[in-house]
Amino acid sequence: MANKTIVTAEPGKQELFITREFDAPRDLVFKAHIDPELYIQWVGPKDLTMKIQKFDMTDGGSYNYTHERGGHTYAFFGVTHEVHAPERIIGTFEFDGLPERGHVIMGKTTFEELPNGRSKIVHQSVFFSVSDRDGMVQSGMERGVSEGYEKLDNLLEGLNTKAQAG
Repeated sequence: MANKTIVTAEPGKQELFITREFDAPRDLVFKAHIDPELYIQWVGPKDLTMKIQKFDMTDGGSYNYTHERGGHTYAFFGVTHEVHAPERIIGTFEFDGLPERGHVIMGKTTFEELPNGRSKIVHQSVFFSVSDRDGMVQSGMERGVSEGYEKLDNLLEGLNTKAQAG
């Protein structure tokens, strides 16, 4: 059975949680979050093309990437506050397609080791307002996250097979 992405957004709260298990070791899942050559292969919905303009996943680093579909470009950027390998990443996330800037999301992703070479991530996003959070949920974010993690499953399977063979 495939691993399921669980998005939890309790009514009236400014946060949401994304929980997902992977059939790969924690170190490999963590690496896929900080290595731009891996990151570009899995983030976002299947029907978008990703380009990375900047990707510095170190304490105090920043990132900027775009997704494109049918002539439309969607830009995302943020600042990385802490990268504590292989346990957590803390930073901001912002989407440049809103009418005004400043809808910054604070995020923390934790990486847990599970038995039998498996792992689990728990991502917490905290928004400025309930309406910002609800707008993100209603934007189709769950589909994009789920499809991205399905692509990550395939990428991890290939990397895991390569690591075991090598």
